[in-house]
Amino acid sequence: MSNPSAPSSKSKVGSSQQSETSFKRKRGVFQKDLQHMMYGFGDDPNPLPETVALVEDILVEYVTDLAHKAQDFGSKRGKLSVEDFLYLIRKDLPKLNRCTELLSMQEELKQARKAFEVDEEKLASIE
Repeated sequence: MSNPSAPSSKSKVGSSQQSETSFKRKRGVFQKDLQHMMYGFGDDPNPLPETVALVEDILVEYVTDLAHKAQDFGSKRGKLSVEDFLYLIRKDLPKLNRCTELLSMQEELKQARKAFEVDEEKLASIE
């Protein structure tokens, strides 16, 4: 009944456990944030710890995978850049739009901080 040439779920689990042991990460770092996000999306105010841990594992795996893929693209040029990440999410329009929005907001904040520092320096020189 089972296809011997298809990879079994046991081999996938074993490989993820192997990668976890080679790269130890601190668990529960995103726990509070994920609980709040899950509540915001309609979950219970206090979700089960197992559920939060599962979502955290999925999140960390996704971000790690995305970073590795971006690093592969960046290694061709010799460095990793924001454009590498944007290229990877180009087909997911909501993510791409949100990222470009956040990047433009970051640039606006940089400009505002720079202008504020210049104004502050002018005030200090006047006094």
